Amino acid sequence: MSLGVDLVPHKVCSLDCIYCECGPTTRLTAERKEYILYRKVTEELGHYFANNPDPDYITFSGSGEPTLNIRIGDVLKYIRAHKPDIPLAVLTNGTLLHLESVRNELLDADVVLPSLDAATEETFRRINRPAAALDLQDYINGLVSFREVFKGEIWLEVFIIPGYNDHPEELDALKEAFDRIRANRIQLNTLDRPGTVADLQPASRNALQQIVETWGIDRVEIISNPLQRKDIKAYRQDTETAILETIARRPCTAEDLSSILGLHLNEVNKYLDVLEAESLIHPIRQERGIFYRKI
Repeated sequence: MSLGVDLVPHKVCSLDCIYCECGPTTRLTAERKEYILYRKVTEELGHYFANNPDPDYITFSGSGEPTLNIRIGDVLKYIRAHKPDIPLAVLTNGTLLHLESVRNELLDADVVLPSLDAATEETFRRINRPAAALDLQDYINGLVSFREVFKGEIWLEVFIIPGYNDHPEELDALKEAFDRIRANRIQLNTLDRPGTVADLQPASRNALQQIVETWGIDRVEIISNPLQRKDIKAYRQDTETAILETIARRPCTAEDLSSILGLHLNEVNKYLDVLEAESLIHPIRQERGIFYRKI
């Protein structure tokens, strides 16, 4: 059970990935600044700590790139000082790790989960659509440099999209990058729900397994099926019911549900993954985004 810490406004990101379940990036940038004020974040954390039991993890994620906030290191230090026994995780696309300052700011984390979907320039730009200032080799070199200084766990996520990064040349280039990065785990993932580009398809379990066998790396794992999320103690049946009842009245986007139900967008997305996997809802792409209707 994780407490999420969101350090940037919705979809301020250095990438505009075609598969992002949080929707299109609204501000594509590599500029670092104090997007959410340190004072505001620590006030909310202090209130949470005073009024709630400790979570299993505190996770920096949200619906944008957390390392764009120039105070992320200070927030990590604040939590470490007040709750030294709670593990800290940072979900990041990893694009800013070429900056020594960013690498140093993340040293207080226990687990860092960067992503790397491509190791050739063309595929990187097709899938991740980066901010103009970003360079693929800087990106990979930053991950390599971070491994040299970070003493915690690095879990590298790779998002497989058929027709984009599952051909032999790309898989070979990724394996070469893995050998340099030396992550503790390499986690293969694929689409649960529609991405920001129409007609993307998920990779099958068999296809993912074939990629694992092709690489021949023992630390590669396939991310579990979303239906297994129901077994997690944080999964709430009343939240699932509220989402289904809302969608039954009229189709909604994930953003609509977040606003109506007062839930963080990432939390809504977890339930939508499960409900679609159970064939209880169906996505419909319209001009304003992906709408979900009850089946």
